[in-house]
Amino acid sequence: MNEQSVKIIDRILEVTEKDIVPLTQQGVRKGNKVFGAAILRKDDLSLVIAATNNEIENPLWHGEIHTLKKLYELPKSQRPAPQDCLFFATHEPCPLCLSAITWGGYDNFYYLFSYTDSRDSFNIAHDLKILKEVFKCDHGQYAHKNYYWESHNLVTMIADCDHQTKQGFTERVEQLKTCYDEMSDIYQQSKVDSEIPFD
Repeated sequence: MNEQSVKIIDRILEVTEKDIVPLTQQGVRKGNKVFGAAILRKDDLSLVIAATNNEIENPLWHGEIHTLKKLYELPKSQRPAPQDCLFFATHEPCPLCLSAITWGGYDNFYYLFSYTDSRDSFNIAHDLKILKEVFKCDHGQYAHKNYYWESHNLVTMIADCDHQTKQGFTERVEQLKTCYDEMSDIYQQSKVDSEIPFD
């Protein structure tokens, strides 16, 4: 694991902890799902924008889509070119968000929780179902490296770190998992009153 990759993991976890989680905690109390995203500059890993799911306003405002929406509400001078950015999604992007990242011009994305985490830990299995039923893509096995972008699973990256670094990152991921479990419980309890098509 090279030094830059370690810095990327550390920074993405920090952005999740300090920027995305507080927004998501507010969102789930309103009835939104737990998905969030952020865009960072590649050169210094500074945060451009962070946002979270806002499906109660529009069912298309998934975490990644809503982040892109908020990005384009910034003045043009504050929006770096997509190829100069890292795109991070807290959860592996659904087919809608995979397409948005592609159409947005990003050559990469990183994610923390996988499709199976979304299904098994957060009780949201739509991503795997849509990939299978619409795209005939079993088990979420889209092309993780393709002409447009390369995806990066943070958990896999952490597994490649040295022991001490891996231990520190793993502890932070576990704390985030606990936090997301709590937010997921709030969402699951509120969704009975939801008008979101796929709750």
